[in-house]
Amino acid sequence: MSLTGFTAPWWFLLLIAVAAVAVGYVLAQRARRKRTLRFANLDLLEKVAPKSQGWVRHVPAVLIVLSLLLLTVALAGPTAEQKVPRNRATVVLVIDVSLSMEATDVLPTRLQAAQEAATSFARNMTPGINLGLISFAGTATVLVNPTTDRNGVIKAIENLKLAQSTATGEGIFAALQSIESFSSVVGGADGPPPARIVLMSDGKQTVPEDLYAARGGYTAAQAAKQAGVPISSISFGTTHGSVDINGKPQPVSVDDESLREIARLSGGDFYKAASAEELKKVYGDLGEQIGYELKDADASKPWVVAGTLILMIGAAASLFYGQRLP
Repeated sequence: MSLTGFTAPWWFLLLIAVAAVAVGYVLAQRARRKRTLRFANLDLLEKVAPKSQGWVRHVPAVLIVLSLLLLTVALAGPTAEQKVPRNRATVVLVIDVSLSMEATDVLPTRLQAAQEAATSFARNMTPGINLGLISFAGTATVLVNPTTDRNGVIKAIENLKLAQSTATGEGIFAALQSIESFSSVVGGADGPPPARIVLMSDGKQTVPEDLYAARGGYTAAQAAKQAGVPISSISFGTTHGSVDINGKPQPVSVDDESLREIARLSGGDFYKAASAEELKKVYGDLGEQIGYELKDADASKPWVVAGTLILMIGAAASLFYGQRLP
């Protein structure tokens, strides 16, 4: 029964009437006592009158006044912050499929763990969200343009293939282009839906090596900031991962620093996941954050229920103690 405001606060004027009922009850009790003391033979009254119920006889009246207070609050239209599904938003999932994703420091491999977590993310995303998918290695590929059809996204996730190099900037630029194209089609009187990029990578950008180059990750993050599209970056993997290239083990340590900076430059958030379970949790948290929003919604039902129940109890108590309704 928490409150954030009221939609019709003028109903609180009824509290004057509730107060009048309470005051009237008190005055009626006092007048009744005075009449009894004035006209009764006190000695005789003490012998023949039933034993007083004391404060218990006031319980029905107190309950009824309390119920009126609660029902008045309900009429005022109380509101409370509630988590409701978003009915319009665009999310583009950008997944690194460079050869380093074959590392087994996260079982069974980084790629398979990422596929499982991303699939769960897609399945649990609220229906009103348009979800797209992009993979990147040396280049970026738009696998699924933003859509509410989850089956196509899930199938594309399952079919991700590894390739050489890591062009993080290309993945971000491809996502921005996909969002821009989609927004130009669906944007209405309220403008395009809010958009976000979810970037998951396990290694350092290699194409180009300079993150501030024209197609580098930092430049792309700055472009995302200008477009009003925050990037939620996920650094996935550990510092002791390695893969076999031409029969030789090559270390593929995760690069937290650049992914953290990409999130900062874009106005988004950075997440660290060093295991499959941590990655699932990150995707779960992102699903809650992206798929739902807090809104002031009607919260009058608990007040109506409480007021009605107390009113019924008050009426029953009045019949029990006084054999009549108050």
